[in-house]
Amino acid sequence: MPLQTPSHTSLPQIDPPPTASEATTITALITAELANVDTSTLHPLLPTTYTPHFTPLMTRAHDALASSTPMDPGIDLTRYEALSAPPSSTQTQTYHQLLQRAHTLHTYLASRAAHLSLLETYGKNAWLVSNAALEASLGALEREIRAVRAEREGVEMARREVQEGVRAEIAGLEEGWRRGVGRVVETEVAAEGVRREAVERRRRAAR
Repeated sequence: MPLQTPSHTSLPQIDPPPTASEATTITALITAELANVDTSTLHPLLPTTYTPHFTPLMTRAHDALASSTPMDPGIDLTRYEALSAPPSSTQTQTYHQLLQRAHTLHTYLASRAAHLSLLETYGKNAWLVSNAALEASLGALEREIRAVRAEREGVEMARREVQEGVRAEIAGLEEGWRRGVGRVVETEVAAEGVRREAVERRRRAAR
């Protein structure tokens, strides 16, 4: 047996909505309560805010984006650009450097051509397989959403049934409470009348 029994402070299915005057009073009470609460600091039980830690490269990228300054690409792209023939008076060392660049450019273009060929041959199938995987993931998420939605609707229905089941009991208790309070007031009024009558009789007897 649990040590604590559940108690519901809100019964939205059977409680009448507050009137305009009641809503104004509730708002005033909440405002008065918040006036004594420091809302500038978070509650100590709340988790601390997550502070991200970026690498130096990411930090430089963020700084460059914030200052709207172009970033250093990091890779010299001129080695992949088309070469022009040097003049006839160029030294042998310069020819050697141009030959190295030409070799780098040839390797890059050959690799790019191979990748484009693979993309043309297998890219369509890979794209279809990727779409099928995404559709499967989407279907699983939609099924999970439907299950959670059905569970939520079941909880709401059960809660509504429980509240509707105790509507008459709560109404009877409220009416009994009102009658009890009325009887207490009537008893106090009658007692006050008897007390005044007794005081008046004592005054008369004293004369």
